[in-house]
Amino acid sequence: MKSLDIIENKIIKRENALPHLIRWRFKNKKVVFTNGCFDILHQGHLDYLSKAADLGDKLIVAVNSDASVKVLDKGPERPLQGEMSRALLIASLHFVDMVILFEENTPYELIAYLKPDVLVKGSDYKIEEIAGSDIVIENGGEVKTLPFLDGFSTSKIVEKIKQG
Repeated sequence: MKSLDIIENKIIKRENALPHLIRWRFKNKKVVFTNGCFDILHQGHLDYLSKAADLGDKLIVAVNSDASVKVLDKGPERPLQGEMSRALLIASLHFVDMVILFEENTPYELIAYLKPDVLVKGSDYKIEEIAGSDIVIENGGEVKTLPFLDGFSTSKIVEKIKQG
């Protein structure tokens, strides 16, 4: 199997995730979930995602679809890259086990479906503000926030590019 095929196989439709979860849970694997746009993959993303992966055995990353990025109002030019490009980049990381694209404004319904053991977001969120935190806690899981790596953000990179 070619490397790109292996990476593409990590990108799963929501309805195809369940067999993986059943297998992982049968093997007592702790499932971690996080989400984001990941428009320009940078060192801050790598730091955040690797730390999220360290909180369990399997990391699921939900990536906002192009339409949901537009709803988040990150700017008229966003997303800069299409959803499949962003999903492929995230799937190429060795510590990411599954990538799921989601259309909704938040991953709440996806979290309700997957019921991860650990839900992770950046420290700019309070735990009670994190979509799906109620579901994870009700199911006996944990909700964690991770600090961002200073000096790295997609918005800052976009601004730097615009300034030339």
